[in-house]
Amino acid sequence: MDVEELLSDHEGKTLEFKRDASSSGPIVRTLSAFSNTAGGTLVIGVHDRTRAVAGIDDPLGVEQRIMNLAADAIRPQILPEVEIVPYRRTALVVVTVFPGARRPYYVQGLGREAGTFVRVGASNRRASPEILAELARTARNVGFDEEPMIGLTGGALDLDLARRRFAGRRDLDERDLLTLNLLARDGRSCVPTTGAIILFGRERLRHFPDARIRLARFAGTSRANLADRLEVESDPIQAIEDAIAFLGRSIPVGMALAGARRRDLPQFAPTALREAVVNAVVHADYSQSGSPIRIAVFDDRVEIENPGLLPFGLTIEEIQRGVSKLRNRIIGRVFHELGLIEQWGSGIRRMTEACEALGAPPPTFEEIATCFRVTLHAAAGKQRLALSGTAERIHQLMADGRSRSTAAIAGKLGMSPRTVRTHILRLVEQGLIVEIGKGPTDPRRVYRRAGLR
Repeated sequence: MDVEELLSDHEGKTLEFKRDASSSGPIVRTLSAFSNTAGGTLVIGVHDRTRAVAGIDDPLGVEQRIMNLAADAIRPQILPEVEIVPYRRTALVVVTVFPGARRPYYVQGLGREAGTFVRVGASNRRASPEILAELARTARNVGFDEEPMIGLTGGALDLDLARRRFAGRRDLDERDLLTLNLLARDGRSCVPTTGAIILFGRERLRHFPDARIRLARFAGTSRANLADRLEVESDPIQAIEDAIAFLGRSIPVGMALAGARRRDLPQFAPTALREAVVNAVVHADYSQSGSPIRIAVFDDRVEIENPGLLPFGLTIEEIQRGVSKLRNRIIGRVFHELGLIEQWGSGIRRMTEACEALGAPPPTFEEIATCFRVTLHAAAGKQRLALSGTAERIHQLMADGRSRSTAAIAGKLGMSPRTVRTHILRLVEQGLIVEIGKGPTDPRRVYRRAGLR
């Protein structure tokens, strides 16, 4: 075990430091919260604020105390790994807890409802009734959107809307509805699932009043000055398009000058915006009340926030590596069939790559209270767009500042004038190459790299 690496890290979702094991309450809450969420490591013998090593005088006694707490104070019982790690002239006790399969885990002395905790950032939070229910569903391997809406019939679904969405992909007869889990069997009859009502319910908002997107545009970088807002109450598929349209008219556009030309630059990568909005709709916890999806546009960033922490067992580091776990399997499958999701686990990567191509900082991912937030940061200043191999060769050739004709560039690079012309036009459009001549038909027109004299 690399103790130096542990000590160099900060407390967070999967790491906590304790000076000693004298107080059992915080330790039990941490162990149970780790089990409920994504697992974690508790290091005893380190000051939690300064990360200064204090060490343990009686490591064997602390080891036994931890094992007793895990066995007696938490239900269902957990089995952490406890290791005594020598460090310099002292020792630490390192407790490793794995995500449990029998959630919810709770502090026995507080009871199931009051004693269930989850890990949010570097703190242990008492689980709300909605999170408690989600923990129980996780243990049963059932998603909220898979639960049948007992008491409703197939008539609660707007099948005309559903068929328009699936036009050209499925006929959407009863067999399709069952295959997609939009309908579930209840004895001899079929009832719509929660996911079906969220997607295509005739009275969707009566059943799920927070299945909406709330958008706001703020002037500046704080929430002090509200410039525009929109409440999107359409079905989730249309809601994505409505939200994207709002973003399109609300986001500031940058400008780059290349010679006499002006080139508008997107301040946020369109691909990243769409991915973030789609992900928010797919992964939202629709069981939470009072928590719609929220999108806030500022001059320097866009915040996309959906109700619900990451699915239990996942960390932010894992989703950035492409690990994926769907909270809403029915909604996710429908979005996949409709082409709104390309490949499981690839959305975060596409967001990051799109920001990188634009020259913007990478997205920021956070769990805040009971919500998950993606922040996209504006690209600052003049940005260079990603170039193809041929365009890059032309751009590099022109770095000497000389003016050249299409034929001269083609001769230098060993390409046909027609191929070179195609790429030059794109470079001119991007503002990276300046065209000098009396017009597009001027036989003497030449090209020079923008910004060079």
